[in-house]
Amino acid sequence: MKFCKMNGAGNDFIILNNLEERLPWDRFPDIARVLCHRHLSIGADGLMVVERATGDCDFKMLFYNSDGSQGEMCGNGARCICRYGYEAGLSGETQRVESPSGTVVGWRVDRRNYRIRLTDPTVIEPDFPLEVDGTVYPCAYVELGTPGLPHLVVEIPDLERRTMEDLRPLGAALRAHPKLTKGANVNFFQITGPDQVLELTYERGVEDFTYACGTGTGSLVLILAGRGRVSGEDVRVKVPGGLLRLTVDRDCGGVKGLYLTGPTNVVCRGEVTDEELDAAMRGM
Repeated sequence: MKFCKMNGAGNDFIILNNLEERLPWDRFPDIARVLCHRHLSIGADGLMVVERATGDCDFKMLFYNSDGSQGEMCGNGARCICRYGYEAGLSGETQRVESPSGTVVGWRVDRRNYRIRLTDPTVIEPDFPLEVDGTVYPCAYVELGTPGLPHLVVEIPDLERRTMEDLRPLGAALRAHPKLTKGANVNFFQITGPDQVLELTYERGVEDFTYACGTGTGSLVLILAGRGRVSGEDVRVKVPGGLLRLTVDRDCGGVKGLYLTGPTNVVCRGEVTDEELDAAMRGM
């Protein structure tokens, strides 16, 4: 089984081209759990699978979290898979990618930078307070695409002085809050300057902080632009893995498009020789 490992601003993925491998879909959750383990295998935040599109897109993208659960969409993963599709000859410099939550359009900016239009917001709740251990946190809630990928947006005024260890209990509690029927990614933020934001995301399916979350960054900037706290034009968001840039395109007060631009990195290409995976697949 051939693979490519990539990351987008530190959000890392194992990519399998199932147009060549032709693996049955029911094996992908187990493949994700085995290969994404950071100590026992290749290690990654998730598994991305290239499949044949069912519509007029160039190809289809399937995304599985490191715990084997299937995700609706992944912004940084989509940027990586757009580059993969272009370099594999599956698309031109503009990519149309089918995802479970809708079509993602991507553009090659240069060799390493890609821009995508995220799936449109389907739920926007600017005021969504949640209580954890007696403290009420003034959250916002956003879903992108259909079915919606859920995100919480939570301001932490001193985020630059907080650590992942410090915020992990709160991230875990909010991610699985009883008020959220399907959980949510939790995007903590601090505004650090004009159109400059610091962000830290606790992701469901990974069940920990990741170095970046593209859909989370899009949800965050969407909320801040709606409140007038950022312009919505080329907003720079610093995440642990680098810098992401977001633009909110509005039309008559509504959201016309949500655009994410950032770096991609091809880490390695090779052949999976994981003996644990081989044993697991023989037992399926």
